[in-house]
Order: sequence, then structure tokens, then C-alpha cells
Amino acid sequence: MATPIMNSSSISFTSVLSSVFLVSFFAILCSSNEGYALGGGESLDSHRHHTVQISSLLPSSVCSSSTKGTLSLSLSLSRYNSKKGSLKLVHKHGACSRLNQDQAKVPTATQILSRDQSRVKSIQYRIGLDVGKYDNLEGRKSTIPAKSGRTIGSGNYIVTVGLGTPKKDQSLIFDTGSDLTWAQCQPCVRSCYDQKEPIFNPSASKSYKNISCSSTQCSQLTSATGTNPGCSTSTCVYGIQYGDSSFSVGYFATETLTLSQSDVFPNFLFGCGQNNQGLFGGAAGLLGLGRDQLSLVSQTASKFGKYFSYCLPTPSSSGYLSFGKSGAKSSSPKFTPLVPTSQSFYYFDITGIKLGGTTLSISQTVFKTAGSIIDSGTVITRLPPASYSALKTSFRQAMTKYTLTSSASILDTCYDLSNYTSVSIPTVSFVLGGGVEVPLDPQGILYAVKASQVCLAFAGNSGASDVGIFGNVQQQTLDVIYDVAGGKLGFGTGGCS
Repeated sequence: MATPIMNSSSISFTSVLSSVFLVSFFAILCSSNEGYALGGGESLDSHRHHTVQISSLLPSSVCSSSTKGTLSLSLSLSRYNSKKGSLKLVHKHGACSRLNQDQAKVPTATQILSRDQSRVKSIQYRIGLDVGKYDNLEGRKSTIPAKSGRTIGSGNYIVTVGLGTPKKDQSLIFDTGSDLTWAQCQPCVRSCYDQKEPIFNPSASKSYKNISCSSTQCSQLTSATGTNPGCSTSTCVYGIQYGDSSFSVGYFATETLTLSQSDVFPNFLFGCGQNNQGLFGGAAGLLGLGRDQLSLVSQTASKFGKYFSYCLPTPSSSGYLSFGKSGAKSSSPKFTPLVPTSQSFYYFDITGIKLGGTTLSISQTVFKTAGSIIDSGTVITRLPPASYSALKTSFRQAMTKYTLTSSASILDTCYDLSNYTSVSIPTVSFVLGGGVEVPLDPQGILYAVKASQVCLAFAGNSGASDVGIFGNVQQQTLDVIYDVAGGKLGFGTGGCS
């Protein structure tokens, strides 16, 4: 039987929230042209421009489901891929999302960019603390966003997993920048935000068990959440806050996690959220895929060997998230080394950027100063100021036939393309450690706020010492492969097709 998670005398969530959550967070507040090009080894130098249909950049109400690696929901009631360890992946606000959100509640492009900036500030702050960048309180106050903690905000893509016995489907936000997996749980002692699926009821599961305060697992929450755990009677309590002020507080527990019919993990450590608020877009919670020992990647290492891959689809299509070496779709991906780190983030080396097949004049030291991470939850790629300036200048020179218009939030190179049905834009590719060249999909180059405001989908960091972030817009349609145990990161083309 499931362990009871609440009775009238055992817990006061007001005191738990104060002691575990608010107190903890208030305390925190005081280049070469040579290399391996993807796509059968064909160099991008022979492909200097893309012809892009403007309509392809704008939101669509029609889902164009992937036929590779996933089961279409119109053909099967199963939420799981027929392939072991693989899940369907969709944009949480896109046409393929099973959350079926009220369109009036879908955030605008400007709102998405604003929240993205909050996430990036939280990443920079968290990394800054870890490397000792902020050595006084004033430095911290001037850097972090208001009301933010050490943990970054939620991402943009969702997968559906099974939780409990019997299994209940839960759509969780997929995030390589977070570690703790959590879901909203009944009863909502303080509050729960609206989600599409029924809120998980641990008392109806035969496999749910609370974690004790004195356990080793409870102490692991500190590194996974950035906050020390609390204790209610003998039960471990977690608290986690994100850069956009969203949060979850609840019991730390074990439960059976089902990824597919043949991939079932008993005693999976997760957060059972009793007090949850924020901008989670109807999802039931969050799936943490960082490097920490509590992440899904680490907890399933005995079966999958810390190896996973995904393709982030455009908002009107579907992709996949797969675990194990057989999951990636590209036949010949190219790998670049992951940079060893004690942090949860996935660091790798960017050595150059090509535009229109020509390597931009950017010193490699520009990228090495703070390093770079890949993050599924950051929308827009952030570059060191010098590299962004070079990219922006060259892009504008290549786009002189189109009319510049006003900036959109963090995006300062925008064009009025409302009088065009298609445009010609220069190709953009990134050169990584080991000479690997990653070409971006056209939708990874442009970000459309509206037809009259289509922008270069990159932004510059505030300073050279801020870490670079390879965001999810630039990752769209690529196979991205994480061989964490092997210390390498792979890329292949056509992953969502």
C-alpha cells in the first residue's frame, strides 16, 4: 500500500514553505574552414543560402506529426514509442501538444522571449555562484532577476510518461538544464496550477513510498535543487524555485516510472508536489535530464548507460526523446567532446561560426573565456558579445535588400517581411571542438514574432564572462545525442523527419 502522505497533525505546509522554500531562497538572494560537416560529409560551402517560406516561420494550427521514431496518436492510443526507451516529444504550446491549451492562454512571442531572458539570467547566476564569480552580496543583487532562486526556469517541450501502479499518464516538461523530476500530487495542500491531465494521486498507487529525512537520498536534494531539504515528521520535503518565479514544494518520494512497456523503473526518486505555482503551460510537472545523481539520466544509468538523444521539433511537428544507444535516428552523427565539469550543465566547445559558408572573423578565445553549454529549455542562443556582433554585422550585410524594423525584446536584428511570401537568407552553421560543423535549420536562424517582425534568432550576452548557451530554436530538427558516460555530444541532421 502507498505510504500516507498527509494527515491533519503531521504537517503544516505554511511552516514548511517558510522554512524550506522562502528562507533558503532569500538567503541566496542576500577558426578553421576545415572539419566534419553533417549530412553525408557534404560541405556547407556549396550551400550559401536558404529560400524560406514566410508561412513556415509563423505559428500553425495543424500538426504535422513525425513518421520517424514515433507512433502517431491518430494511429495508436499508446503514449509510447514502439521502440524501447523512446518517447514522443512535442512543443508544449504547439499544434501537436496533447495539452490542448486554450489559445487565449498561449504566451505571445514577446512573453516567451521575456521568460527566456529570466531563465538565462538564472543560468548565469547559478554558474557564477559555482565558479565564484560573485564574491559579495552587491554582485549578486545586481545580477540575478527579481524573486529568482538558483534553479533555472521551465522548458518548452513535453513528453508523456507513466507514473505509479497502476500507471497514470503524466505530460512533463523536458529539461536538460534541470535535475529533479517532479509532478503535481493530490491533495494540493496549498495550491496547484491547472493541468490538462488528472493530478497524480499517490494514495491510489501501490508503489508510492515517501523518503525519510535521515536518508542519503534526502541529502542529495541540495545539489539537485540548490536548496536544502526540509523535514515534516519523518518525511523528506523538497522545495524548488525557477528563474521565472515558478515553484514546487512537496514530499520527496519513490514511485514506479514507465517510459515504455519494456522500460519500467521501480523506486524512481521524484518530487510529489503539494504546493505548485507557475508558468508550466498545463503540463503535470518537469522531467530533469541534467548531470546530477538525481536526474533521470543518472537514475536509469544501469540500463541506458547515461546515453540519450532527442530531436526538438518545430512547434507544428513532433520529435522524440530516446534513451540508450539504439535511439538516435541519424546514421552518421558527428561527435564533439563534452567538457568535464562538476556542474549539472552540459558544456562543450564552440570554436567558430560560419555564415553563408564563410567563417566569421572571431577569435577562438572569445568562446573559451566563459565556455558554452547546450540547453533544451533556453529558447534563443546566447553568444559572447564579440561573436554576436560579428554574426549580426555579417547577417545584416547579407540581408540589405530587406527592410529592418524595430527590435523584439532581446532580438535586435528584425525585418518587415509582410510583403514577401519567401525570402533568401544566408546559411548559418556552428563549428565545434574536433572540427564538427553543425548546420542550422532555417527555423533556427530566424524567429518570427509576426510577419512584419522576423528576427535573427540569436542574442548577445551582457558580458564576455557570461556562459554561451546553445538554445532550443537552434537545435530544432537536429538529432542531438548525449553520450554522458563517453564524454561526448553528437549532432546529426534530419532527426525529426
